[in-house]
Amino acid sequence: QVQVAESGGGLGQAGGSLTLSCEVSAAGIRVSVVGWHRQAPGKEREFVAQISSGDYTNYVNSVKGRFTIFRGSAKDTVYLEMNRLKPEDTGVYYCRATPAGGGSTVWGQGIQVTVSS
Repeated sequence: QVQVAESGGGLGQAGGSLTLSCEVSAAGIRVSVVGWHRQAPGKEREFVAQISSGDYTNYVNSVKGRFTIFRGSAKDTVYLEMNRLKPEDTGVYYCRATPAGGGSTVWGQGIQVTVSS
């Protein structure tokens, strides 16, 4: 069974940086994609970034050039480095992992990111 656990986040300042971590426990199951989504107050959850098993990355336009998604050296942790933060980056950030072969996507509990102006 695949499980994910987010950490990091908290309070940041506009123009500053924060890094989120997503630890993926897959128990031998191959995970094809790990991604980050966020939900701002009163808004729908939106896609932020994702990385495939082949390390291909995709980003929503609003974070391109500011956020970077990458894997740690142990490959079981995916990081979201967030630079040049903006107040509109505020929200609850969720990690998701999609198993290969059609398994159900797994979501984390979410972690709060608040950016002050």
